[in-house]
Amino acid sequence: MGLFSRNFNKPGPGVRKDEPRKKGAARFFELLFRDFGDLVKLNLLFCICILPTLITFMAGLFGFLAGFTFILSLILAFPVGGALVAYVYYITKMMRDDPSYVWFEFKRKFLENFKQAAPAGMLCTAFVYAQVLLWGGLVMGDPGGDLLWFIIALLSLLIFGMITPYIFMHFAYVDLKSLRVIKNSVLMSFGYLPRSFMGALMGGLIWMAFALFLPVSLMFIPFIALFGVSVSMLLCLMWVWSPFDKYFKIEETLVERMEEGENTQEQEPQ
Repeated sequence: MGLFSRNFNKPGPGVRKDEPRKKGAARFFELLFRDFGDLVKLNLLFCICILPTLITFMAGLFGFLAGFTFILSLILAFPVGGALVAYVYYITKMMRDDPSYVWFEFKRKFLENFKQAAPAGMLCTAFVYAQVLLWGGLVMGDPGGDLLWFIIALLSLLIFGMITPYIFMHFAYVDLKSLRVIKNSVLMSFGYLPRSFMGALMGGLIWMAFALFLPVSLMFIPFIALFGVSVSMLLCLMWVWSPFDKYFKIEETLVERMEEGENTQEQEPQ
């Protein structure tokens, strides 16, 4: 069937219904190899969604009508929120071992959450762009005189990485107003601090390595465009999905609904 498609009807040894899932690194590599084609598709879909805002921001960095292009890049970031919701939703489906089709699910969740998640996506984009400018200034400036800004930038990145996954998991699974989503996400990120911290750290590994090894790391941009975001997202969600799932009983509720649907079908007269 190839790299980018899977045949769920292909006979094989199967998995026992009560077989426990792997944990830790074993689970990560199981998902990575099993669903690598879907991770690549997700990565490409997300890159398409962020391409307009990224191009305009890069134009501003290179001095092309900088003020105008920076503002325009934020306006063009309106699809980012919906794309992140769809991204998070599909990867958590993979983690729930719920086989599906990337194109269909991404489009469905994107359209469902596009309006509500747009402001959060634009704010996240603004934060990332501000971090790029801030770190660029720190690298080009005097390291000794920028220690305070270095600490502020590092702490803000960490807090951002801890809270953001919960925001988009809320949009994907829980029907709440945006302000309540943000409040819940902040409380959960600090309520489950060890997992939130590890999620932010593991999710940022690829980007930290990319920044540390500039400009050599620029040659790996094609690989990042293919699967870099997906791998980062998977590493992050493997830490933060479990407390979110247990708190809202997501998987338990979905299984009960599925079983109720099957029972209803069995009881219908033929």
